[in-house]
Amino acid sequence: MPLAAVIGHPVAHSLSPALHNAAFAAGRLDWTYVAFDVAPGAAGAALDAMRTLGIGGLSVTMPHKEDVAAAVDELAPAAAALRSVNTVVRDGDRLVGHSTDGDGFVDWLGASAVPVAGAVVAVVGAGAAARSVVDALGRAGTDAIVVVNRTPGRAAAAAALAASARVGTADDIARADIVVNATSVGMGGDELPFDAGLLHEAQVVADLVYHPLETALLRTAAAAGCRVVDGLGMLVHQAVLQQVLWTGVRPDPIVLRAAADAELARRAVAA
Repeated sequence: MPLAAVIGHPVAHSLSPALHNAAFAAGRLDWTYVAFDVAPGAAGAALDAMRTLGIGGLSVTMPHKEDVAAAVDELAPAAAALRSVNTVVRDGDRLVGHSTDGDGFVDWLGASAVPVAGAVVAVVGAGAAARSVVDALGRAGTDAIVVVNRTPGRAAAAAALAASARVGTADDIARADIVVNATSVGMGGDELPFDAGLLHEAQVVADLVYHPLETALLRTAAAAGCRVVDGLGMLVHQAVLQQVLWTGVRPDPIVLRAAADAELARRAVAA
């Protein structure tokens, strides 16, 4: 039975097993997906185990993405640009690192009927999530990407990933067609990542945070008349791309989203 897994620390909270096992079952694929808690600094040993045990695919979450990028045999273009890996694929005896996060986000916008080609997008934040989004938006033909971050140097590093990107200020948020919160602000709290007065009804606002699913930013944006896009869709669509890489079969995103919603509901009841 082919095995896929996610490595991270901590990893017990991961929704990935629920998503991937639902997709395997719906596609009648004889695969199983599990979670392994791997201590910081042990990503190389986890890849050795992947080789030894014949594990067919690996998802990588914090804090291992950069370490895995340095340890695989080959990097796909997006992973090489980001120096970060969230997916490992076996190619014979070689392990190839991919990054599906940014493309998953772009696919989620497409599935939500939000066009990115020709749009002006403000990306708030400059961490790993922001960089993956900037890279993918640039490859998707986004007309202009503005990276807004408190640290100009980090914003410049993120903006360098796309020819259409530049460093901006908070004022650029008001001029954007799509606003993306790629920070952790709003995770479990009511804080906003920027001044709510910058939002207006002509905008689409996306939050990469999905715990809680309805963040303070999304509530505020909806109240301002914006169209809102939650962060769970990015998780779902990057998982779809992972399954394509591992199995060659594209699962229905609706199946994965239903599994994620059901798992979140189960956890809410248990809490």
